Amino acid sequence: MSDTNPPAESAGKCPFHAAVTPQVTGGGTRPRDWWPDQLRVDLLNQHSRRSNPLDEDFDYRQAFASLDYYALKADLHKLLTESQAWWPADWGSYIGLFIRMAWHSAGTYRSADGRGGSGRGQQRFAPLNAWPDNVSLDKARRLLWPVKQKYGQKISWADLYILAGNVALENAGFRTFGFGGGREDVWEPDLDVNWGSEDTWLAHRHPEALAGSPLGATEMGLIYVNPEGPEHSGDPASAAPAIRAAFGNMGMDDEETVALIAGGHTLGKTHGAASASHVGADPEAAPLEAQGLGWASSYGNGAGADAITSGLEVIWSQTPTRWSHYFFTNLFGYEWVRTHSPAGAIQYEAVDAGEIIPDPFDASVSRKPTMLVTDLTLRYDPEFEKISRRFYRDPQAFNEAFARAWYKLTHRDMGPKARYLGPEVAKDDLIWQDPLPAPVFHPSAAEIAVLKQAIATCGLSNGELVSVAWASASTFRGGDKRGGANGARLALQPQRSWEVNVTATRVLPVLEALRQSCGGVSLADTIVLAGGVGIEKAAEAAGIKAEVPFTPGRVDAHQDQTDIESFALLEPLADGFRNYRGAGKGPSTESLLIDKAQQLTLTVPELTVLVGGMRVLGASYDGGQQGVFTEHTGQLTTDFFVNLLDMRTEWKATDPSGEHFAGRDRLSGQVKYTATRADLVFGSNAVLRASAEVYASDDAREKFVRDFIAAWTKVMELDRFDG
Repeated sequence: MSDTNPPAESAGKCPFHAAVTPQVTGGGTRPRDWWPDQLRVDLLNQHSRRSNPLDEDFDYRQAFASLDYYALKADLHKLLTESQAWWPADWGSYIGLFIRMAWHSAGTYRSADGRGGSGRGQQRFAPLNAWPDNVSLDKARRLLWPVKQKYGQKISWADLYILAGNVALENAGFRTFGFGGGREDVWEPDLDVNWGSEDTWLAHRHPEALAGSPLGATEMGLIYVNPEGPEHSGDPASAAPAIRAAFGNMGMDDEETVALIAGGHTLGKTHGAASASHVGADPEAAPLEAQGLGWASSYGNGAGADAITSGLEVIWSQTPTRWSHYFFTNLFGYEWVRTHSPAGAIQYEAVDAGEIIPDPFDASVSRKPTMLVTDLTLRYDPEFEKISRRFYRDPQAFNEAFARAWYKLTHRDMGPKARYLGPEVAKDDLIWQDPLPAPVFHPSAAEIAVLKQAIATCGLSNGELVSVAWASASTFRGGDKRGGANGARLALQPQRSWEVNVTATRVLPVLEALRQSCGGVSLADTIVLAGGVGIEKAAEAAGIKAEVPFTPGRVDAHQDQTDIESFALLEPLADGFRNYRGAGKGPSTESLLIDKAQQLTLTVPELTVLVGGMRVLGASYDGGQQGVFTEHTGQLTTDFFVNLLDMRTEWKATDPSGEHFAGRDRLSGQVKYTATRADLVFGSNAVLRASAEVYASDDAREKFVRDFIAAWTKVMELDRFDG
């Protein structure tokens, strides 16, 4: 007999228990409620094995390889025209809905920090699954479920969203540029993506503040821009700066922007049958019985002709389920007047056009062409208009531009082409993929040994060897898989001129000369090997014999394979691992350290051991002494942690900003060490201190070296997708 629900007659027999309100696990006031500025160390605990329901040895690349790819595509083609009574398809086709699903999945990508995009299937989780801009995409995912169920783990949700969009375009008669699989699902919401600080849906952001920021939309809860114009202005010209800022944050230029807007609005429609007051709660706030669906509408039957999503009621093309040139034909062929949708949203109608647009559910009814406010921006902004006119005159140029822009949109966050899977991967090497040349060198173990010896005796310190390898590898971003040591872009612009690399680029010529004299090894491999040599020497100097794993095979990129403007976005505001903080205001140094660690996919122990090791090695970005809490610089000891946690030292800020500190002997008052916030956080933050205490313990010497080498090797190998 269960005691979960005791009999009613016993409820009054225990006054103590009767007076206690039942508690929910994880409920109550949280630490962040008390201390809202608490350092987000929890960001390093995301997407662990504990949240993953798949077997530990599951390999998505292997699973995808066993997929009957063309059978899957055939099922998607069939699904597109199997209209379901619970969510009827416009014109009997889900083409527009699936294109929007793919677009909105990929369109959250931001090139400033590499986060967002479709790469992890985040559209399933909050906040994206409940954004105002994603109304009814919950229906698209439910329509896809039978296909996902059939193919199981051979196709991820993240890949399926994009493939469904591609198939929809093909079904409409469009020839896409290709498709690459390889996006692996995660099983919980991303915590590291900054969606904005606004606490109200559709709160406006000024385009000037948006440009170059890690925010992709002009309003909270949108993918890009308000289709009615900024703050519902209804003015097409006013939307141009917002469009450029939003699309620019995805790395799109004006031509790609025009192509994407026009192409995306060649098919399908928007939905605004009645006032949004009829629309219920989003999926996260909907009642339990809704089973994860949201936005239930009380207008009519709530679906089909009665559907309400954006509140706009726009159909752009005479053939909304077939690819055409009608978007530009209509854009330039008519005069447009402001009007309102049945929901009251601002849109435009072609005043001098006939009723040439088919109704989605009544074949006997036709409409006049309609456009969004932001569609007309492509005609009334002078620069957008030039591109639009060219596409109007040259349909094939438009088709080519859209195919390439769509491929970029849906693959931008996937990283190197080596990660792409499937038979439809485009053969072209595109500059936004940070392409790499084919391997030239295949060094033998003997050649590597000769080079290691040359590096060990070249006169560079252990700290310099470690610093140059870190500078090369630490550009990696886990969000979009860009950066890393492969390619040796440290030797190219813009990375070679970054302030954070002042030491690395000073010693780089020595390694370049060694590589040339020894031959048979790429510069990228030489740089990584140098870091390993420095660590092995430092461990030996500390009395511990250790070997740093090294896997050759990296290649050297050329300058013309590196988009300087795009790659410049990888320059760090701060690199706490090398005790670097750039000029200017911004987030706290310790927050930027966590951000960097999260981009490198590091755990709290990995972050801790790497910082402690690099400090005692003397691997600061400029060779400085801040954070070098040891008298044995260049030896891989636990001195950083031992001396940081030593209560005989008292720390005080030495500048008004509280960025720099001096540690004085409590008795003599003499300065023993200097430090930054990136050092002292390992003593002040309780979570980081807990790991620091492990490495400060007397029994941690060998563990510290072992853990440092493991974490170091992980960073050096993050970008190895060539195997």
